[in-house]
Amino acid sequence: MRVLVATDAWHPQVNGVVRTYERLALEAPSFGFEVCFLAPPHFRTLPLPTYPEIRLALAGPRAIAGHIEAARPDFIHIATEGPIGFMTRRYCRKTKWPFTTSYHTRFPEYVSARLPVPEGWCYALQRRFHNGAAGTFVATPSLATELEARGFTRLMPWSRGVDTELFKPRNVRQFGPPPVFLYVGRIAVEKNVRAFLDLDLPGRKVVVGGGPQAAELARLYPDVLFAGPRDGEALAEAYASADAFVFPSLTDTFGLVLLEALAAGLPVAAYPTTGPIDVITDKRAGVLDNDLRAAALKALELDREAARAHALRFSWENSARQFFDNVLAAHHLGLPAKRGRRRRWRQPLAAKKTARLGGTGPFYSHASVWGTLWGNSRLLKDG
Repeated sequence: MRVLVATDAWHPQVNGVVRTYERLALEAPSFGFEVCFLAPPHFRTLPLPTYPEIRLALAGPRAIAGHIEAARPDFIHIATEGPIGFMTRRYCRKTKWPFTTSYHTRFPEYVSARLPVPEGWCYALQRRFHNGAAGTFVATPSLATELEARGFTRLMPWSRGVDTELFKPRNVRQFGPPPVFLYVGRIAVEKNVRAFLDLDLPGRKVVVGGGPQAAELARLYPDVLFAGPRDGEALAEAYASADAFVFPSLTDTFGLVLLEALAAGLPVAAYPTTGPIDVITDKRAGVLDNDLRAAALKALELDREAARAHALRFSWENSARQFFDNVLAAHHLGLPAKRGRRRRWRQPLAAKKTARLGGTGPFYSHASVWGTLWGNSRLLKDG
């Protein structure tokens, strides 16, 4: 079964959205799925104003339709609310093709931080975008509660995982003697990085990542080490070289870097907001406090082994399973119209495969989805 993921976030961007879908594609075959991508490299692009690292695809309706029909997907999932996402949604609505979406980014807050645009207008646009889907995947229960209060419907849980083989405790010390306080992520206004940089903390502050504010903040804070973007082993060693991970964001919907830090045995300090409150549920692994300085200092006292043990409760395998369960539940494989379209595009699909992957019951309600799919695995348990 093939899932086409339409996303405006793709390489060379380095962020949680890109890493999440890359890992989803790797896990897909073990669940009988294949994931392909409709992404900016398929089109001509232009830099996003105020954020040139992000390239906007010049994706017209005809080009989108051509790519989708060439991919011959069984399911369509829209990951972002950018040009590719909107054009893919338009195609699905026009052809009456069911689709699912994910709510990854708080665009209303991000736009308002840069432009004089009321958040309410942006939320209205996002609500219209997502409520046309058969299901919208959200990373945490607290985010689901918030979006439901704003009128979003058919919300379904999709948590995240972490590569515990790559991100693990290591005997390295790249940034000097303790204490070292680390931030990893985009260096942009919506990430609230200055809240970390302004803290009166002992030792050294280190920032790993890139973004539109990188040059400005490096100039304003000469005592802070700006180590630039890293990935793979270099990123894993950066986590292992610090003593506390400081997460100043107030707008993230999850915070994949939280799991990476914990897996490296690095205790977390963060504000008690959506994302951290759902991830840092063990007080031995991190400190949540509206006083970020106090949280950072307390994090130094926490047990690195406890932080690592907490991260081991998350797995990419279970994250992928949750994603594909959502896709099947939202699209409801038993519908005759859907079966007919799948036969036209996939010639023919074995009945035993349909029986293995799908059901014939009604579409799951919001309550049953969260109860069944999230259940007791609010923190996904490995193995």
